[in-house]
Amino acid sequence: SAMEETDREAVATAVQRVAGMLQRPDQLDKVEQYRRREARKKASVEARLKVQSWINLSVCGCQVMLRALNCTRNEELRKNHLHITCREVAVFEYFRIISFKLFENNSCSHSPAFFLVLLLSFPEIVRETHDLIERGELLQAHRKLMDLECSRDNLMYEQYRMDSKNTHDMNLIHTYFGDMQKLSEELAKQLWMVVQRSLVTVRRDPTLLVSVVRIIEREEKIDRRMLDRKKQTGFIPPGRPKKWKEKMFNILERTVSTRIEGTQADTRESDKMWLVRHLEIIRKYVLDDLLVAKTLLDQRFPPHYDIFNRLLNMYHQALATRMQELAAEDLEANEIVSLLTWVLNTYTSAEMMGNSELSPEVDVNSLDALISQNVVDQLLSKYMSTLTSNIIGWLRKALETDKKDWIKETEPEADQDGYYQTTLPAIVFQMFEQNLQVAAQINEDLKTKVLILCLQQMNSFLTRYKDEAQLYKEDHLKNRQYPQCYVQYMIAVINNCQTFKESIISLKRKYLKSDMEDTLSISHANMDATLDIIAKEGCSSLLDEVFMDLEPHLNELMTKKWLMGSNAVGTICVTVEDYFNDFAKIKKPYKKTMTLEAHRRVVVEYIRAIMLKRISFKNAEERKEGAERMIKEAEQFRFLFKKLAAGSGEDTEGLCDIIEAIAEVIKLTDPSLLYLEVSTLVSKYPDIRDDHIAALLTVRGDASRDMKQTIIETLDQGPSQPNPNYVPIFKEITVPTLTVPKLLK
Repeated sequence: SAMEETDREAVATAVQRVAGMLQRPDQLDKVEQYRRREARKKASVEARLKVQSWINLSVCGCQVMLRALNCTRNEELRKNHLHITCREVAVFEYFRIISFKLFENNSCSHSPAFFLVLLLSFPEIVRETHDLIERGELLQAHRKLMDLECSRDNLMYEQYRMDSKNTHDMNLIHTYFGDMQKLSEELAKQLWMVVQRSLVTVRRDPTLLVSVVRIIEREEKIDRRMLDRKKQTGFIPPGRPKKWKEKMFNILERTVSTRIEGTQADTRESDKMWLVRHLEIIRKYVLDDLLVAKTLLDQRFPPHYDIFNRLLNMYHQALATRMQELAAEDLEANEIVSLLTWVLNTYTSAEMMGNSELSPEVDVNSLDALISQNVVDQLLSKYMSTLTSNIIGWLRKALETDKKDWIKETEPEADQDGYYQTTLPAIVFQMFEQNLQVAAQINEDLKTKVLILCLQQMNSFLTRYKDEAQLYKEDHLKNRQYPQCYVQYMIAVINNCQTFKESIISLKRKYLKSDMEDTLSISHANMDATLDIIAKEGCSSLLDEVFMDLEPHLNELMTKKWLMGSNAVGTICVTVEDYFNDFAKIKKPYKKTMTLEAHRRVVVEYIRAIMLKRISFKNAEERKEGAERMIKEAEQFRFLFKKLAAGSGEDTEGLCDIIEAIAEVIKLTDPSLLYLEVSTLVSKYPDIRDDHIAALLTVRGDASRDMKQTIIETLDQGPSQPNPNYVPIFKEITVPTLTVPKLLK
């Protein structure tokens, strides 16, 4: 048979080869060596034949199945039951060609059978790995993926060693194992989802997080091994290094950024407090996250990951970015304060990074600033500019509102001591206080700047307040019936001056460091001076009211009617007292001044009435009667003003003494003593002028022109002995000159 024929041929060939080897006697010694060599050749041929038969069988099997696949009309069979494709057949064909080369070169560390099994089972392993990923069994899935990658990488490495320039064959392997790359991406996607939720996962399912970290660690190890091999051989598999640890940190960084950005729930349009709310949510989230990271997360990662410090740095960077974005927005004044307070104070406080539970890992002193000093300065500058405009606007509005009250038909409210007032000082200083408290939240320097700003604006405001009070008075003088409560509101304006003074002192004491006192002393003095002017002018305008009502009664003084028994002074006293019932609502420092001024003006008007020479006494009887009347009326004034000045401790006797001293000159019965009496008067009140003496002698009615001139000329040579407390009064009194020639020395 053919088989027997082949055997005989083989034996004949073998005999022939052995004969060729043993032609000389010395070759007999090498028989054993020849036997071993021939045994190796035989084993090699048998192995090749065995693999060839495997490949042939596989290819034949593939071809049969392909034919079946092409013939069948059953789509389900095509899709679900036959997994061998043309691509796979091509790979098998490639493998058949190169396998002998690999083995011939003794360059492959795996048997051909191993690779063949791998090629045939690859699709099934891919499906199993995919299912494990879907079920969340990530460690097992990764184990299979590593095995697949290892096999592919080894096969590619063998190809690279055999023929590094053959990119076609390399691409063929890469293409065949293409699904493996998708598996790797699919697994990575699952890992990153866990990493994104790591702060939640570490509480709910810490084992899952640990698995993810283990997978990343495995990949890092493989990366290092592959990079080492690349240094030695130049070969690195596709997709390496994966750098999954680096990617994990990138994912964490993006997650932190998104978490910070995502806390803004509102806009200015929907909520005026949007920024305060936004910053508070950030504070709470960051503190909670870092506490979890320190107490739980740190234990689930290898120490060399330094996970807590890495996260701390990520949060700090994300916050810095967010704060810079907010600082670049067109913020309102209150929003600038909210931002700066948070950045400069809240961030490092015990409510956040300074929390005792984060210590000692977090050292607030070593944290970088969230926004640069330059940006802080820009924001503060913008804040001060906006605040200046706002304060000017608020003060203007406050004054406009107060002015509306001045024309009301109801009296102003009184404070607890019964003094009239308006709400203006309270509104102004409440606004100042609020802004100073806000500034104090940021830092001491801003607080001082805001205080200086408030007092500067107060200075300007008081000038406007003075002008408005003057206009109020002028409008009233056009029609004294209007406004109905003019006197009461003018009293309130005067009292407000005292309240403003006290409030300025209080504000400085509360918010100004003692070493800064000098910088505001001039400004403070200016404000006090302005307030004194407003109060003084207010008091003066109120006294004008009194004396406008007194005018008809003052006009009766020193007239025939007066001498006959007019009650003008009684009416004057009643009217003054009536007005002073209202003036009791003026605060003490101004009320005291007011009483003195009223007393002074009454006496001045009385003396002016004498100097007007409306009467000239005809005889000693009239002189006596007139003089006694004057003394009596001086006593009435003294009694009235003593009563009005009760408790003030003021000596009001001196003013009425002047009336009495003049009365003594008029009352004198012996003309020869007239010079002596007049000289006594002049020595007491040295501001009496010649025209005053002339007018006084005219009222007496018994001095000739020569006598007047003699007395006046002699007086000019005499010494004066005024009371050191005397305030000149005659200089305010003019004497009409139409009826009397001017007397010269």
